[in-house]
Amino acid sequence: MTIITLPSIAQQSITLKECYNLVVKNYPMAKQALLLDKQNQLDAEVIASTKMPQFNLDAQATYQSDVIEIPIPNSTIEPLNEDQYRATLSVNQLIYNGGLTDASLNMKTAQLKTKQKQVEVTLYQLRQRINQLYFSILLTQESDALLKVKQAQLNAKLKEIKSGIKYGMILPSSDKILEAELLKINQQFQELKINKIALIETLSSLIGESLDATTLFQSPLIEIQLQKELYRPELELFQSKKEEIESSEVLVSKQNSPKLFGFATGGYGNPGLNMLDNSFQPFYTVGFKLNWNVFDWNTNKNKRKSLAITKDIVDNEIETFKLNTNIELNKQQKEIEKVEIIIASDIEIINLRKEVLQTADSQLKNGVITSSAYITELTNLYVDENTLIRHKIQLQLAKANYNVIKGQ
Repeated sequence: MTIITLPSIAQQSITLKECYNLVVKNYPMAKQALLLDKQNQLDAEVIASTKMPQFNLDAQATYQSDVIEIPIPNSTIEPLNEDQYRATLSVNQLIYNGGLTDASLNMKTAQLKTKQKQVEVTLYQLRQRINQLYFSILLTQESDALLKVKQAQLNAKLKEIKSGIKYGMILPSSDKILEAELLKINQQFQELKINKIALIETLSSLIGESLDATTLFQSPLIEIQLQKELYRPELELFQSKKEEIESSEVLVSKQNSPKLFGFATGGYGNPGLNMLDNSFQPFYTVGFKLNWNVFDWNTNKNKRKSLAITKDIVDNEIETFKLNTNIELNKQQKEIEKVEIIIASDIEIINLRKEVLQTADSQLKNGVITSSAYITELTNLYVDENTLIRHKIQLQLAKANYNVIKGQ
């Protein structure tokens, strides 16, 4: 006999950290980092091109109603033609501009860094949204497992009840109550399934990863560190803004620097440079040109004052951000402490419920109580166990949110 072994299909699983990494990789806004980099390269090429020779081609044909004449009697100099023609090619070369081009390039680099940090901040802020979805899915996952335990208990008890009814030890119709409760459990399974699918589809769209109801969401063991130092990307964004302002200050300081150009112009026209020669002639000129705005009515000075105020505004934003973040951290820490106390109480309640259910189980077997009374105690235990699961998930969510707020 030949035995054919079919390959087993491994169950897909995912962790909270993997969700964090996937959203950074697949969220639509993540593509902006590459687009911003390409845009910056193009802008830098435009700025750098100012150091290259600039070529200008001009051509013109004119007709004048009057021309210059030489008021010398019997002169042999021919008067200029009313129609005149000229074509020129000019070359301008920047020689010196006080470092304005380099300052402009540095400014563009600083702007790119700020924009990329803003994208990073936006993606990081999605973590709390991921936390909410991920731990909600965990709750449905744990609730489903607990409901299966309750279902198994009821099925086992239903067999005992039917056996007791058969031998006349338990009142007839007692099994109907258990069967009705099992039908309710099936309804609860369906409700959990629908809720879980909705949550998974939302999370799948957010992180750009294909997930389904069979995916196993691993429960993270989250530890928190209660130090005061923050590591949020927003702080790096604020620092990038300050560096951008500093680059702007350097750029503004260079704008009034003297600018030296070299130029050369070659052409062909009628007349040429010799206005007394009424014929087509080639010609050229070469030289240097200095441009220096020596007085700008304090425009440059006021720009630098405005940038200094902007830097103060960023410092104020940093102070405000740190204050609000520490408030959120303190709030989250109190939530963690509260839930931990509640969980300890939940465990005590469940231990008592188990003792009560054990007694009810014995009483049902001996016909002292009805199936309804037993189901009441079983449901009470299930509700309390479900409450404990919810509080444990709530605690993990609070810790995860604490770490996100802290930047860990």
